Order: sequence, then C-alpha cells, then structure tokens
Amino acid sequence: MNKIDVLSKINPQMKAVLAKEDELAGDANDTSVGFEQMRENYVAGRAHWTEGGPVMAETVDAEVDGPHGPVPVRFYYPTEDAAAARAAGKGALPAIVYAHGGGFVLGNLDTHDRICRILAERAGVPVAAVDYRLSPEAKFPSAVEEVAAVAAYLHERGAAWGVDGERLAFAGDSGGAHLGLAATLYLREEQGGADFVKCLLLYYGWFGLADSSSMRLLGGPWDGLAEEDWRFYMGLYANDPAELQASPYANLFLNDFSRGVPPCYIAAAEYDPLRDDSATLAAVCENCGVPHRHEVFEGVIHAFLHYTKMLDAANDALEHGATFYREQLGL
Repeated sequence: MNKIDVLSKINPQMKAVLAKEDELAGDANDTSVGFEQMRENYVAGRAHWTEGGPVMAETVDAEVDGPHGPVPVRFYYPTEDAAAARAAGKGALPAIVYAHGGGFVLGNLDTHDRICRILAERAGVPVAAVDYRLSPEAKFPSAVEEVAAVAAYLHERGAAWGVDGERLAFAGDSGGAHLGLAATLYLREEQGGADFVKCLLLYYGWFGLADSSSMRLLGGPWDGLAEEDWRFYMGLYANDPAELQASPYANLFLNDFSRGVPPCYIAAAEYDPLRDDSATLAAVCENCGVPHRHEVFEGVIHAFLHYTKMLDAANDALEHGATFYREQLGL
C-alpha cells in the first residue's frame, strides 16, 4: 500500500536487466518458496551474470580457520606482480576482503565471482572473498565473526598470501556491506583493534534501520524486499529478530563512529528500500568526521551491482569504489 511505482521509474537499462532476469531459471526473490529453493534459484539466476569479465593472473581457493570451523576463501590476484608476491610469500600489496550479499541466507563465492574480479582489476590489488556460513543454519552473529576472522587472519599471516596485513579493507554488497562494517566494529571492540582496516566499500547495505521512508515507499516483487520479505530474512538471520535491534553488531548505528572508523565509500540505489540506511550512515559519518563519499545511483534498484553486462551504473559503482579505495590507500 502507498508504494511508489518503481517499474515505471527505473531507467531503460534497468528495465532491460529485469526483462532478462525474467528469462532466467527460477525467481530468487520469491521468499514464499522457502530458503532452500531460493538458494537454488539464486545460483541458477546469477550464473548468466557472472560469465565473462576480467581474467585474473591467478585465482586460489583456500580455507581459513574461523571461530565456527574452516571458512572458505577465494583469493583473486589481478596482476602477475600480485601473483608473484603470493608465490614468494611476500606481503607486498594491500588487499580487499569481500563479503557477498544475499540477505545472510543466499549467495556464495560463485554468485559474486564477476563482481570480485572486476573490483580486483579496478583496484589493482588482491581480493579475498569470504564464503561465510549462511542462515538459518548459522545464526547471528556467526557471519560477522567469520568475516572478521578472515581479516584478522590476513592481518597476522597475510604475507603468505602476498598481502600486506597492515593495509586491509572490507567491501561488500547488501548483507555483505553490513558484514564489512559490522566486522570492522567487532574487530575494534572485541578483537583488540581494527587499525589495519584502512577503507570500507559499502554497496547498498542494511546498517540497522528497522523502519524508514524508503522502506515504506519502495520494495516489491522486482527486488524481493517488500516488508514481508524483510521479515523473512531477519527471521532466518536471528533466533529472535528483536535481538538485532539491541546488538551493536546488527544495529550498527548503536556504535560510536567518532573513533576507529575508516573512510567509507557508501553507494545506494535510487529505488532501493535500503536507500535510507546509506543516507543515515553518510550523515553519521559527516557528523563524526569520518571521511566518506555517498553516492546514489539513479534509476536502479537493489542488487544492481550484479548486472555489469548490461548496466552502466554497476560498472560505474565498482569503478568509483575502486577509485575511492586507491585514493585512501595512496595507490
């Protein structure tokens, strides 16, 4: 009720993407089929969008010890120099730890493979993608702890992977953007500090709002983020969704942003129900003196980063994030 007619307002490229989505197998946005079927549909639907794109000098699948068991990690090395640093065991380059989106319920290393390859190429540094355990099998705060654990591992032993553990960053989309910021705050408060996290690239994340203007006006079958869909994801993420609003590692606005928060690139989609989360985070950063860039991409919806084959905004968002990253790291 009272929703904006999003499909009449999105730009022509976004409309073409949605038409292509309709041709692909399954509907990962339909929460009524249950999370197991959604996962199958999500993987099938993303397969088309991950094809092609940059070729890495080397890609390595590995595991990192985490608080709940081994965590799969995929390392992307965009250049021969980066791959050579890994082979030599020298921590020569900074790196980006990437947490994928999917509402904490969907997604894996393959569904976000093209995004990670593009980001690695544009930033010119290795990317380490984290295959954290999904909900409902793993409940909050498991995913936060695992993403933080991968960064902590690289901080201590990154040289073996050609990574300078003193110069790490987090990046992520949707739930992954949330996890990148949450992991930074978790490392700061629970693991002795996060000074080695030098930058955050946060694409259309949820950062803690329980209600907002954008949530009231936007969201529907086209993005799977209507109010009932949102309740579905939160119900799987936590045993008691109410605890999410009380925890500083879910409701991230409960944290003190005046200390220990690295520069943030905050990207939002114009017709995304989570748009106001990004706006609020940008306002908090402004108020607390955190260097940041807040960018709203016009005419697109949530999860637009996947569509680099057809959508200029997706390529621009990755390029702008990589540019912000390079500026902050002095590359």
